[in-house]
Amino acid sequence: MNIADFSDQLLTAMINADRAGAADIIECAVAAGVDPPRVIAHILDPAIVSLGRLWEGEAISLAQGFVASKIAEDALLRCLPVGGVHQHTKGAVVIGNIEDDFHSLGRRTVGLFLTAAGWDVYDLGNDVPAEQFLKKALEVNACVIGASAMMQTTALNIRRLRRLIDARGLRDRIKLAVGGAVFNWRPELVAEVGGDGTAHNAVGADQLFIRLQSQVKREVAQ
Repeated sequence: MNIADFSDQLLTAMINADRAGAADIIECAVAAGVDPPRVIAHILDPAIVSLGRLWEGEAISLAQGFVASKIAEDALLRCLPVGGVHQHTKGAVVIGNIEDDFHSLGRRTVGLFLTAAGWDVYDLGNDVPAEQFLKKALEVNACVIGASAMMQTTALNIRRLRRLIDARGLRDRIKLAVGGAVFNWRPELVAEVGGDGTAHNAVGADQLFIRLQSQVKREVAQ
């Protein structure tokens, strides 16, 4: 069985609320030699993107979406390193779904992955106004805000956060990462909403945040 087959089977299990079946699929993939990062990038992430398309097209119910998010979280936790306590964190970051967006699966996945990678993650949840993002970032001295959106209509709300950061003169101090399925479908949307960068999936989030943190350090030092 190839990786795409595993991803298709996982998506089916997620839609059918088959938690045990989904766990078996992940175990089978690992047993077949697919290492955890590839499970996340090539099995779990495509299933999440496909689930997002179904949600956007109203092909699945709210209950199905909720259970599917729990299954995806189970799969992610199975693939993350176990027991590592970071002596020195990489820094504080703030994440959340932008105002009017309630599609939490991708954001929660990224949050778990960033935490495992050593970041102090402050997850504000769904439907977060721009002012709340910035207030929290200043409170915890975060160098990056990660704003998530599933659909274009809500992604455009990120522009308010961009304008707020710039109006406060914080462009050099706080970088804006954007994410969600719509940014994979429409990469040009990153610049349109004023994002400083995006990652295709949770696996790439750590490197994105490291890069944005480095930009902050360079710009503040100048």
